[in-house]
Parts: sequence; structure tokens; C-alpha cells
Amino acid sequence: MTEPHPETKRRLIARPVEPGPRRAGGMDPDKEAEPTPFMERRMPSSPFPPIADYAFLSDCHTGALVAPDGTIEWLCPPRFDAPSVFAALLDRSAGGWRFGPSNVGRPVGRRYEPGTNIVETTWMTPTGWMIVRDALIVGRWRARESTKATAHTRPPSDFDSHHVLVRTARCVHGTVHLEQICEPVFGYGARPATWSRPGPEHGIADASDGESTLRLHSDVNIGIEGGCARARRRLDAGEGCFFALSWSSRLDGPDSFEAAEAALDTTSRFWRSWLASGEFPDHRWSDHLQRSALVLKGLTYLPTGAMVAALTTSLPETPGGERNWDYRYTWMRDATFTLQGLHALGLSWEADDFIQFVGDVDRNEDGGLQIMYGIGGETTLPEQQLEHLTGYEGARPVRVGNDAYDQRQNDVYGAVLDSIYLHQKEYGHNSPRLWPTIEDQARCAAEVWRKPDQGIWECRGEPRHYVSSKVMCWVALDRAARLAARRGYEGLADEWRLIANEIHSDVLANGVDSRGVFTQHYDTDALDASNLLVPLVRFMPQGDERVHATVLAIADELTENGLVLRYRTGETDDGLDGEEGTFLICSFWLVSALLEIGERKRGRELCERLLKDSSPLGLYAEELESASGRHLGNFPQAFTHLALINAVTHVIRDERAMPSLYEDLHL
Repeated sequence: MTEPHPETKRRLIARPVEPGPRRAGGMDPDKEAEPTPFMERRMPSSPFPPIADYAFLSDCHTGALVAPDGTIEWLCPPRFDAPSVFAALLDRSAGGWRFGPSNVGRPVGRRYEPGTNIVETTWMTPTGWMIVRDALIVGRWRARESTKATAHTRPPSDFDSHHVLVRTARCVHGTVHLEQICEPVFGYGARPATWSRPGPEHGIADASDGESTLRLHSDVNIGIEGGCARARRRLDAGEGCFFALSWSSRLDGPDSFEAAEAALDTTSRFWRSWLASGEFPDHRWSDHLQRSALVLKGLTYLPTGAMVAALTTSLPETPGGERNWDYRYTWMRDATFTLQGLHALGLSWEADDFIQFVGDVDRNEDGGLQIMYGIGGETTLPEQQLEHLTGYEGARPVRVGNDAYDQRQNDVYGAVLDSIYLHQKEYGHNSPRLWPTIEDQARCAAEVWRKPDQGIWECRGEPRHYVSSKVMCWVALDRAARLAARRGYEGLADEWRLIANEIHSDVLANGVDSRGVFTQHYDTDALDASNLLVPLVRFMPQGDERVHATVLAIADELTENGLVLRYRTGETDDGLDGEEGTFLICSFWLVSALLEIGERKRGRELCERLLKDSSPLGLYAEELESASGRHLGNFPQAFTHLALINAVTHVIRDERAMPSLYEDLHL
């Protein structure tokens, strides 16, 4: 096992994790008899793997995280924001599903099968070698009831989720002793499963809490031990077996190893065919672009086109701290970066699905959009704390829901209108049904731009006149004027241009300090990384001295070990205690901003460093602990991968525009 970072060990010794309430089943840390593999294979200093060591699976309805030892530690069926059935990620007794060799807890290799979200794990034991494949199955389209929570509003494709997770093992040399331990705990670790057999077959078992049912399928006999379904099998070279967990209304799954392998192969064809529809440059960084594209597709809820900000809830931004949020929703402010990233890779259908989702959602009484929605368009996302969960490495509270949904964040209007404007440029047209959304967002921006808000970072302190919010209100009116002019509404376009000019003048008069640097808000000289957007959204030309000064001030003064903070927590009233790590999206923004002001060598070198900071499987969380490279926050994080795509494509465009210059930089 990898030795934990010394700081991690210090914190765990100083702040021991309180044990949670006892629960039935093999994963209870208080249970003395027969400790399970989920606990005994972890280093004693921390029972949790590093965040970056998890593998991500998806079927575009929900996702799963797989720990290096082969345990599924996060799964929320049937959709991303549903209550978990496996949540060992947040409490070691909240459910997990291990599949791997007995008495071996660390594989010799893990990778994604190229072009897919299928994870392949290679195991070496004292007696043999084995390969495990894990995937959430995407198969041929099957009709479903339109009243289902997973029913489609977007045009269905030829493929869709089959609501089953398949795991296969094949011995490729010698002999391997394999074990399977499936222990779901429903409702975020609150309700242990009761197992039963639906028929005489010993390869099928059902787990239920009285409300939901999971069915475990296998070609191996399954034993039931309390809240666990367990199985063992000896595999000789050339032999294989499978396990599959289903939650569809049919509770169906493969009935043989060959059928399980066929389901995996169909899933592989889905991912590779989808990836082939994109446009990826022939470049040394193309694998990063492809992996990020697969992550974004995997975080997209296929029925509506919404993209969750991350797969998880409550992975801490501060180790052991309280900055733990539920990111399983879609944020309107991500819209611009979503469209930029998707269009940059030629993924126009996904971009159009997201725009249509924006057109579908309910608006406020004033016609404005909320800052965030549920993936089915839900408008109310009440936040609650799950006191029974210990949290990842003791970071509490664990939250589900997100009360930020009713905050005032004035940047939302600019994000939405910029995305619609970009989509019209790239896609060639916008649906006429979007015009009411365009007009309402422009009028809302014109109404609120003078008012304080919580800002892009959703600060829970007092509202302020955040500069980035004013800038995005300018974006709203500027893009709305352009869209109106394209529709022939010249009078409306002129009206909105005048307001945009007024906002522009106000920001330059009140949001720039004596050094010529854009500030966080009107009442401070503090820096904020969101002002890296000033040149990226074309609020100011890249050659302006204030842009140059702002980018360099952030690069030199708002960084730790060269990586960018959102802001200094000691200078910002965000309503929370503690420090936080560097924000990866801000560091990728800095790459683009440095290129904009002509700092090409510095921008390229930062991009190279950030790409090296990815997880072993090419994934990113929200933050990075700059001293150790440890990933922090929810995982994998869509915003980070979107910023990566935009930064990398920016570098590639710059290289191709000035090849001789970059040849000199490589010398």
C-alpha cells in the first residue's frame, strides 16, 4: 500500500475519527469477529484510500467509484443524485462491494481500456495472475415507462443504460483464489440490506430495504451471511466468472460469463463510437483531452442532457474540515465552460442537449434562472446533514442537497447567455424556443447588476459587489445584444449595449485598485482568481495594462507552489472556518490567461505541470494540496476537466499559430 502523506498521518493522530453507530454486517468497524477485507487491507493510519486512487465508472445515468483493492465504495442507483447503496467512501460501515483475489489488497496495474470508461485491473497473487473488468453497462436501447425517474426528454440514442454493474474475472496464468463480498447499506448507510433468494438458483440473490431491491447475478454459488452476500471461487488459467448487480425494474442481468463479457464489449463499442464522433488533435496531450471528454460524458445525465458538477458529495476541500458539499447537481454558471469544452472537441450533440436542458428548466418569477438545478430540472434542493456518517477521514458534516440553490449569484445570467451565443456561433442556429430565455436573462441582468450578491464562489457571508459578478452581467447584456441583432431586434440590441457600457464603466471605476489590478469586490483590494475571466470573456482586450497586471498579480500573489487559490480565506468572508487547497480550475484558467497576455512559456509550463498532477487514471478532483499533490474535494470534478480541455486546446492553438516560437521554447 502507498504510504500516506506525513501531514495526513499527523492529522489522523491528532483528530481520531469517532466510530459511527453499530450496523449489522461484515463492514462494521466495531465488529470483532472475522474482520472484513475492506478494513484489514488498509493502512492503520487511515482506512480511506486517497481520493485520487479511485476509478470512475458511468452509464450516463449514475456512476460508481472503485477503490484500488477492488471495492465499489460509491454507487447511487438509479441516478446520480439518488441515495447511495454503497458509501464506504464516506463511512467504512456504509456499504461496499469487493471483488478480487483473496489475501491480496493491491493490484499490480489498473487502467481504462482505451477509449472507454471500463476499468481493467491486473492482479498478481502467489499462485497466479488474474484480470478483472468493471463497467456500468450501456447496451442497446430498451423501451421504458415515460413516468420513470430515468425517462428521457432528450432524443434517445441507439444506446442507453441497462442499470446493471458487471464485474468479470479471468485467470490468465496459474491459479487464483477469488472472493466476492457484496454488502449494500441503503439510504446513505442508514438501512442494512436483507438478503433473500428469488428462486432455487444459488447464483441469484436479492438485497432489499423494503423500498428498493437490488439483484446479484453470478455463475458462482452465492452464500448469505447477515447483511452480506459472499462467494468464493478458484480459477485456473483460462477460466473466468462474473458477478452483476442490477437495479432496473426488470432486475435482469447476464446469465453466463460469456453474456457478461458480451455486455462489456457492447459497452466498449458505445464509448469508443461516441469518442470517435469528436475531433481530437494529433498532439502529445490528446490522451488528456480524450479522458476528460469521457469523464464529461460520464457525468452527463443522458435523459435530460444535464451535467452533474461531480459524482460525489462531501469529499472535503479541507482535510478533516467542514467545507464539504453535495455536487451532484447542475450549475448554470458551468454552462459557458461546458459549451466551450464540448464545441472545442466537436461534440455538438452533447452541447445541444445541454442547451435544451437550459431551455426546459423552470425559471423564477422574474424570469431569471436559478444558479443550479437538479439533473431532472428540480428547483428545490434542500440541504441536510447526515449525522450518522463519519465522513471521509473524519471530515464532517456529510451533506446531501445544497442550499446554494436559492442564493443570489448575478453571474448566472452571463454564463447562460454566453453559452447560448457560443452555441449559435458553433451550431449554426438556436431553437426559437430559447428566445424567451434570452430576453428574460438579459432583463434580469439589467435589473440586478447594481446589487450585491454571493459571487461565483457561493460565499455564505454577507453579499458583496463582486467584480466577477459585474463582469458576467456585462457579458449577459453584451451577448444578448449580439443575439438580438442577429434576430433583427436592433432597438433592443441598442438598449442592451447601453447598459453593458454602463456596467463596463462602473467596474473600471470601482473594481480596480491603485496598482491597476482588478479586485475581488468593490470594498477590498484582495485578489480573486475569478478575475482571470476578464480577458477570457473579452471584457477587456488582452493587451490592456490592467489585464496584464491582474493576471501577473494572481500568478505571483494568489498561488501556493505555483498553483492558484480561489482567494485568501483570511481576506474573504465566506462564512466558513479553515483553509482550502488550490483550485484546479483556477490554475487552468491561469494557463489560458497567461497565453492571452503573451506569457507563453509560463503558461505552457504550468499546463504541463497540471497534466502531471492528474490521478493515476487521468482524473481530477476539485482541488489540489499544493505541497503534497493530494487531491481534495468531490471527484471526479466536471469543472476541472472542462477547464483542462479549454486550457489544453488554447495551448495547442497557440502552438500551431506560432510553431517557430514554440520550437524555441522547447530548446
